[in-house]
Parts: sequence; C-alpha cells; structure tokens
Amino acid sequence: MSEPVHAVLFDFSGTLMRAEPAERWLAAVLAGGGITLPATELQSWALRLEQAGGLPGGRPPQHIPDRLRAAWQRRDLDPAAHYAAYTGLITHADWPWTELTDALYQRSTDPRAWDPYPDALPTLTVLKEAEVRTAVISNIGWDPRPVLAAHALTDHLDAVLLSYEQGHCKPDPALFSTACTRLGIHPRQTLMVGDNHTTDGGGEAIGIRTIYVDPLPAQDRPNGFAPVLRTMAQLSVANEPEA
Repeated sequence: MSEPVHAVLFDFSGTLMRAEPAERWLAAVLAGGGITLPATELQSWALRLEQAGGLPGGRPPQHIPDRLRAAWQRRDLDPAAHYAAYTGLITHADWPWTELTDALYQRSTDPRAWDPYPDALPTLTVLKEAEVRTAVISNIGWDPRPVLAAHALTDHLDAVLLSYEQGHCKPDPALFSTACTRLGIHPRQTLMVGDNHTTDGGGEAIGIRTIYVDPLPAQDRPNGFAPVLRTMAQLSVANEPEA
C-alpha cells in the first residue's frame, strides 16, 4: 500500500508559473527604452532571441557558443554565471540595442514577466487547508520569491529551496532530501510536481513520487494540477482503515 501524501514539492518555471511570451518580454523592454518596432519586426526579433535561448524560462538555446559553455553549466548555481549566460546568449543573437541587454535580463526576473497557472493558487489553497506541507524546489540562478509573493503564492508555501542557494541542482537527490528535511516529512510521504522528466524525477531515488505537467503557456493549461489532487484523494481512500 502506498503511503499517504503529507508534502508536495513544486517546480517553479513551467510548473507553478510560466515566463511571459517572448514577444511580450521584448515589447516591454523596447517600450521602456523608447523604441517602437513594426509588428512583424517585433515578432522576428522575439523569435530570434527565444531561439538563441536568451529568455530565462523560455526555450533552451539551439546552440551554446564555446565562450558561454562554462557560464551555462553553472547558471543555476551562481547568479553571476546566470547573468553572464543569458546576456551572452542575447548578444550572440546579434541584438543591436546593446544598451537594453541588461534590461532584457532584468525584465525576466520581474514579477510582471511571470504568469501563474490558473489553478496554482487554488491548488495551494486546498493543500494548505488540508495541512499538507508545500515547497518550491527549483533549478534557478536568481531569487523568484518576489515573483511568488507578487502573485500571492508565498503565504501558501512552507519553504522555497533554490539550487543556487543550496549548492545542488535537480536531479541530484540531495536537493530533494533537503526539501523533505525542511518540511519534516519523509520522502515516501512526499510528491514532486514538475515539467522536466530529466530533472524533476531525481527524488524518485529516495522514494519521492513524481507527477509531470506540461509547460504550456499559462492560459492553455487551466487544470494542470488536477492529477495531483486526484492522486492524493486516491491515496487517502486507499489508506483508510477498513470498517
């Protein structure tokens, strides 16, 4: 019999929240710099930057230049490497407004650049009311706590564990183990929810069960966490004592 769930760990990007579309990201920064582009040119540059991997939380880069490989490999362990990797990828796309390169990066960490999935807050609310412990566990090179707070998610979380603060990246079981210790819940009584089959399943090595969601645009995934609540309900029924 599977043990009941007393804690749920959530990935940040692509799971609880989604980075804004590249076109919106670019338009906001250009407007701040007093630059207006025709719609087709804006779309072209947005696609070019996203294909280059310059938008954190967007597509992975199609190619990583040799000069950026070291920074890319350490991007989720060192904020300076994260900044160097993503601004370097923007520059590598032949971005012509170099005075706005930093603004593009800074925009990607702004609460306005992130959309919560529609059922994120309702799901966290249900879990909190059921006294289920929750945490964000993320491979990331910057602090998303202000983003979570701006979207009213912080009060529904018991912990936030970030790779660059902990010195470990998923799928290293150490990060999952630390999360369970922080929450005071055994791994076998913990569920991980993520969108990346390579990294988010690392906790399975210590007994954490994993549920995967699709990292779709926020508006296209209104009920992505339904399997989480369904799984918990099924486990609760399965563990009820017989009459």
